[in-house]
Amino acid sequence: MENFETYRTYLFSIAYRMLGSAMDAEDMVQETYIRYQAAAEEDIHSLKAYLSTILVRLCMDQLQLARRKREVYVGPWLPEPIHVTDMPVVDPEERVEVEESVSLAFMVLLEKLQPFERAVFLLREIFEYEFTEIASMLGKTEAACRRSFSRAKLHLREHRPRFPASPQIHQQLLSRYSQAVQTGEIEPLMDLLAENVTLWADGGGKTSRAVIRPIRGREAVARVSARSTRFWPKDYRIELSEINGQLAVILRDGNKPFSVLAIEVEEDLIRTIWIITNPEKLAHV
Repeated sequence: MENFETYRTYLFSIAYRMLGSAMDAEDMVQETYIRYQAAAEEDIHSLKAYLSTILVRLCMDQLQLARRKREVYVGPWLPEPIHVTDMPVVDPEERVEVEESVSLAFMVLLEKLQPFERAVFLLREIFEYEFTEIASMLGKTEAACRRSFSRAKLHLREHRPRFPASPQIHQQLLSRYSQAVQTGEIEPLMDLLAENVTLWADGGGKTSRAVIRPIRGREAVARVSARSTRFWPKDYRIELSEINGQLAVILRDGNKPFSVLAIEVEEDLIRTIWIITNPEKLAHV
C-alpha cells in the first residue's frame, strides 16, 4: 500500500531540480509531509499528484525567497553538488537522461528561469506530466503553461553546448586539467581551455580563497588555476567521483571535502569551470 514514504525520494528529485540545494530540498519534502499529515483523506484522490502539487508550490515560494537571498550572496551562487544515488533508482536506459537533468551545467541554466517557468519545464520535460496536469498543479491555464514551457526550452537550447563531449573526452580533459593545476604550468593549462572559457567559484563568503567574480578568457583562467594550489590544504587528496551525473574532482582535506571542481566541455576543450568551496554546500559529497 502506498504512503508518503513511497514517494519521498521522488519528491526530493523534484525539489532538488527546482531549488538547486539538497538542504532546501529536504526541508521542502519534510514540509510536504507535515501538510500531508494534516490533510483529510477524502481530499486525496491521487497521492502522487497530491504530494507533487504541494511540493512544487512550496518550492516556487522557496525559490522566490532564495532569489532575494542570492542578491546579497557573496560571489557567484552555484548549485549544491550531490551524487546521483540521491535520486530514484532508474532503468539503465534512463540513467543518461537522469544524469543530464542534474548535471551542474543544466542546473546552472535552470537558475536563469523564472520560478514558474522552471516548474513547468521540469514537470513536463523531466517528469513527463501532461500540460493539463501541470496547469492543475500550478493553478494556471494550460495555455500559460505551454507558453512558459516554450520560452524555457528555447532559453536552454540557446545556452547549451552545440557539440557536447563524450564521457571519455570529458574524463580525459578533467584529469589533464587537474594534473596541470598541480604542476602549475601555464602552457599545458591553456592547451585545454577554450578561448572564451569562464571560471566560476562559489565560496559564499565562507572562505577567503574563492574568487568572487567570474574569470574569463584562456590566459586569465590558466593563471588563476595555476596559482590555486597555494590555497589547498597541506595534506590534500584528490578524488575523481561522479557528481551530479558527471565525473568531477573532489579535493579533500583528510576525509573532509574541501572543494568540488566540475567542467563543461565543448568541441574537445573546456569552456566552463565550476569550483564550489562553500563548506555549507559540501555535505553531500
